[in-house]
Amino acid sequence: QVQLVESGGGLVQPGGSLRLSCAASGFTFNNYFMSWHRQIPGKEREMVAVITKVDKYKTYSGSVKGRFTISRDDNKNTLYLQMDSLKPEDTAVYYCRAQTYYSTNSDESGFWGQGTQVTVSS
Repeated sequence: QVQLVESGGGLVQPGGSLRLSCAASGFTFNNYFMSWHRQIPGKEREMVAVITKVDKYKTYSGSVKGRFTISRDDNKNTLYLQMDSLKPEDTAVYYCRAQTYYSTNSDESGFWGQGTQVTVSS
């Protein structure tokens, strides 16, 4: 059974940091492209960052580039998102996704986690 379980969300002040984790099971993690996405209520889900398999090439959305870092530990079957210099506009539910091909869109394909809430507020 495929499972993606996000954790690490919470409430943080502007300028603060959070590290999200996504624990994967039920599939061969190192064969998949992994990504983080986020959704603000009333808006469409958007890609935040993608990391390829093998060479671990990284792609970021313009709104988070330079502040967020995606990484993966294939030995632990875990995906990470280090979020620094957080802004109120980063407030959203964050999801991880596993796909067999490289993609920067946020359609329903692939495997999705249930999401973790990140709130940036003073």
